[in-house]
Amino acid sequence: MADAAPPPPVPRGRHAPPIAVRVEAQRHRLFTAAGAIFARVGYADATAEAISREAGMSKATFYEHFANKEECIVALFDRAAEYVLREMARQLGSPDEVASYEEWIARSVSSFLGILAAHPDSAQTLLVEIIGAGPRAVARRDDVVDRFTDLLLRDNAAVAPRFGHPCFASREDAYACVGATFELVSRQLRTGQPADPRDLGPALGRVIHGVLHEAARASAPASPSSSRRSPAAGAARGWSPGVRRSRRPSGARSPTRSIGGVLSPASGIPPRGC
Repeated sequence: MADAAPPPPVPRGRHAPPIAVRVEAQRHRLFTAAGAIFARVGYADATAEAISREAGMSKATFYEHFANKEECIVALFDRAAEYVLREMARQLGSPDEVASYEEWIARSVSSFLGILAAHPDSAQTLLVEIIGAGPRAVARRDDVVDRFTDLLLRDNAAVAPRFGHPCFASREDAYACVGATFELVSRQLRTGQPADPRDLGPALGRVIHGVLHEAARASAPASPSSSRRSPAAGAARGWSPGVRRSRRPSGARSPTRSIGGVLSPASGIPPRGC
């Protein structure tokens, strides 16, 4: 991310590297500064001057790289999203290294939350400040949510069956899990509750597994209607197939007995009012 380890200092003079290397080093410093400013004061109050000053550069250098702060935050957002996806792929390893699909999901969630916890300024930009940066930025965020959704969907289809675990019933199910993840982490970044985003891991795991198990339940064959009695159920109730129970003739009255001079049904239950 932008607040990852900075590149080594760029030599000057005749030992200076090619222009492309110098430009990339400048962009890294600007991204780091922009992430810090956006996280500190919010996108609305951030300025090109403040970002340049944070980076130790002139405002003219900022405008050599970005037309305005919106272009800056969109570029920073793209870089942060790419970093998260690349770093998650590196950290996850192989499904052969886990004993269950639950463990695989826990590893995936832990990787995502751990990356965000290690880069709080970029996480703030990625999940919070980008929303207030205008339609272009919001559209870019939607694209990234779609990418995470497709990644989760493909991963689930490839790994879950190996452990006899259910797959998502639809893309919308996977999208719901990604949306819940983004929203819970965004809230943590805004409020500081819980103190560490990694503490959200168990709740996010339950969300994902709850959606998957509901998909499995919904796709299971329907059980016979409870209105159709099986022979075993009927035997438990004292009837057998092919044997019709006799019904009391219409108008017949239940036998009664006298209890204390008051007529009561044969069941022995006192009449109402007793």
